Amino acid sequence: MASTQVETVSSGADKARLAIVGLLVIGALVAFYLLGAQGPLVQWGGLIAGLVLAAVVFFTSEYGKRLVAFGRDAWREVKKVVWPSRKETLQTTAFVFAFAVVMALFLWLTDKTLEWVLYDLVLGWRG
Repeated sequence: MASTQVETVSSGADKARLAIVGLLVIGALVAFYLLGAQGPLVQWGGLIAGLVLAAVVFFTSEYGKRLVAFGRDAWREVKKVVWPSRKETLQTTAFVFAFAVVMALFLWLTDKTLEWVLYDLVLGWRG
């Protein structure tokens, strides 16, 4: 099944929107620090208003529309997933823990065996 990808070339208007988004974010941060003397409500209000305005401008651009489309596609794919039952999840978790314990014991035994062979038998050092 061949699918053709259509690439959209961003126009100058989209680049201008992204520049405006950047300026709005910077403006929101500047407003946050300049409005510090006005109180926290005004300070945070200016920051949130600037960021919300930047988000609105971003989502009207081609990049924002593609992000929304990607989110919709991802959500559609998540709905297709067959999630394991509680029993399957618990069994898999128990298997992973048991495997980790067995592997830890194996590595500890291997380490102690190599330590005994090298230090006691080969080098003759008594620990």
